[in-house]
Amino acid sequence: MADTLVIFDFDCTIAEVDSDPWVAQQLGATHLMENLRSQLPWNDMMDALMEALHAHGNSIQEVEEALRRIPLQPEKITAIKLAHALGCELRIVSDANSFFIKTILDEYNVTHLFKEIHTNPASIDVTGRLHIKPFHPKCEAPHGCPLCPPNMCKGKIISEIQSGMEQLRRRIIYVGDGCGDFCPTLRLKEGDCVLPREEYPLLAMLMQNITDVKASVHPWGTAKIMEEKLVALIEAPKKLEEEHGFGSGCDENCAKCAMSPLEQVKEIVARKSVYV
Repeated sequence: MADTLVIFDFDCTIAEVDSDPWVAQQLGATHLMENLRSQLPWNDMMDALMEALHAHGNSIQEVEEALRRIPLQPEKITAIKLAHALGCELRIVSDANSFFIKTILDEYNVTHLFKEIHTNPASIDVTGRLHIKPFHPKCEAPHGCPLCPPNMCKGKIISEIQSGMEQLRRRIIYVGDGCGDFCPTLRLKEGDCVLPREEYPLLAMLMQNITDVKASVHPWGTAKIMEEKLVALIEAPKKLEEEHGFGSGCDENCAKCAMSPLEQVKEIVARKSVYV
């Protein structure tokens, strides 16, 4: 639906694990990560970890291979593809980093479905070392949000997105799981929706502060339920029906005309072989 923006967190929302400790574990650097974590904020710690791995001889290809092994459940990939096929604009707001996220999404061939990925920028230098920088540069004034880490305030990102679409009257559907998703969900408005993952911190925080939450809350516990709830909140756009000829020039007994808009979209998605 063209007037719906779907925003996903990444770690433990799209991906089944937290990508940072996953990479450390896969490369045998869990203990090193724990030592660095006791000394540095998370984002700085990850940059230092990448420096240490590089110095130890771990190549960027090894990091990529570890990332490609991260599990993504098929129903989540289907949910992303259906939301896009239904006309929604898709974005990611994540405290991971651009290299990790893009590598994983590329593995499942869905990177192109997202209009923008708001995350900590990462780049590879000429020696093959991965550098991870904070989303909010250290040279800028602190964002001042007590709910968020210094490197990224997801709530500020949501507010900036909202400011850019005021005239469009779009609604936002936010899918997340962790403490870092609490601030952005407080920025959502009436008519917006939040899908928090069950048994993760976000849902408990929302329930404890429910009077401050304007968006409707729709918990999910499995990838299948997330897919079903997300799709149920998205109305199939009329434009998609018209573009594919549904409901026009067909016999009254045509099977396609008897299908619901969602069934029509699923058929389009399947026909284009976008399922993994």
